[in-house]
Amino acid sequence: MEIWRKAANPWGQEVLIGISWDLMWLAIAASVAFVVGHIVWIRTRGVDEADREPAAAPAGVPRRVLRHTLPARLFHWVMAAAMLVLLVTAFAPVMGFRFPWVTVHWIAGVVLTASVAFHVVHAIGWQDFWAMMRIDVAEGVATLRHILRKDAPPPPPDGKYPFDHRLYHHVIVVVGMGVIVTGLLMMVRIDTPFWARNPYLLSDAAWGVVYVVHGLCGVSLIFLTAAHIYFALRPEKLWITWSMIRGWIDREHYVRHFDPERWPPVPAPDEASSPEPTGALADAVPQERR
Repeated sequence: MEIWRKAANPWGQEVLIGISWDLMWLAIAASVAFVVGHIVWIRTRGVDEADREPAAAPAGVPRRVLRHTLPARLFHWVMAAAMLVLLVTAFAPVMGFRFPWVTVHWIAGVVLTASVAFHVVHAIGWQDFWAMMRIDVAEGVATLRHILRKDAPPPPPDGKYPFDHRLYHHVIVVVGMGVIVTGLLMMVRIDTPFWARNPYLLSDAAWGVVYVVHGLCGVSLIFLTAAHIYFALRPEKLWITWSMIRGWIDREHYVRHFDPERWPPVPAPDEASSPEPTGALADAVPQERR
C-alpha cells in the first residue's frame, strides 16, 4: 500500500501529486469495520444498569431544556450538507463516477468555510465556548475505564458536552481546518468568480505537500463522518439527534445524563406554551431504551 503518489514535473523533478487512493479504500474499510465492531460490542456488552434507572428530577428543571439554538442548528445542517457534497465530489470520481465535479466541489468548500467562520464567531460571542474546549483527564480516564469494563462505575454526569463529544470535536477541528486551509490554497489554481487562476503561487514541491495534507484530511473525514452518522442513528442516541432538529431535550434525558451544576437548565422557547404531553402524544416523544 502506498501513502502518496509522485510524478515528474516539466523539469524532470519528482514531486508529490497527492495521496494514494489506497488510503480512500482503507478509510472506507475502517469505517465498515468500526460500525460492525461496535454493533457486536454493544450486543455482547448489553445495557448498563445505570441507563435503566432514571434519577429524580430536581426542582426547577423544565420539561424541555434548550440544548441547541436555531443559529447553532442551522450551522450544523449547512455544514453537514457541505461536508457530504465535498466527500462525494472528491471521491466518487475516483471510484469511476464521471461528472463535472470541480465547480460543485469548490462551491461546497466555500460554503463549508463560511459556515465554520460563522460558527467560530457565534461560539465565541454567544455560546459557552470553553464548555466545548475543556479537557478533563480524570473524566477521560473514567470514561475509558467504563468503556473497557462494564463493572467499572460510569463517569459522573457531565456538563452540556460529554467527554466523547468534546474529544470528537477537537479531532474534527484539526482535520477540518487542515482541509479548509489547503482547499482554499488549491482554489488559487482554478478560475473562479473571485480571481483568475495562478498555479505559480507555490513551488511544485510546496503544492505537493498541500495536495497530500488535503488528501489525508479528506480520507480522515470519510471515517469521522461515517462514525458521526452511525452514532447519530443509534437508537439510544436518537434523543441527541432530535435535539439538533428541534433544539431541546426532555427533562428525563437531562436529569439522566447531565449535571445541573455544570450545565444549568434553560427552558426551551416554547416551554411555557407547551402543555405536558399525555396519551398518544407522550408515547410519540422519543425515549431512551430501558
